[in-house]
Amino acid sequence: MPESEVTLPDRVTSDIDRFVEEGEFLNWDQAVEELLTLGLSAYQTDTETTTEETVFTGSVDEQQDPAISEDDPGSGPMY
Repeated sequence: MPESEVTLPDRVTSDIDRFVEEGEFLNWDQAVEELLTLGLSAYQTDTETTTEETVFTGSVDEQQDPAISEDDPGSGPMY
């Protein structure tokens, strides 16, 4: 496995120390590896799902109440 050297802010090193002390991770190496993996997974996007527009991602202007039919002249929006 390749090795890397990074400089981390004191806050980050304190958090990792605390995670290891609390037993969240066995050691610093495991903590850094798992936290980086989780961060990278969260950062990556799936282009197939982000480019397709679905019912849930369409703009509000494009959405229409299915109960309102354009065939019925009295079926305009009710206020």
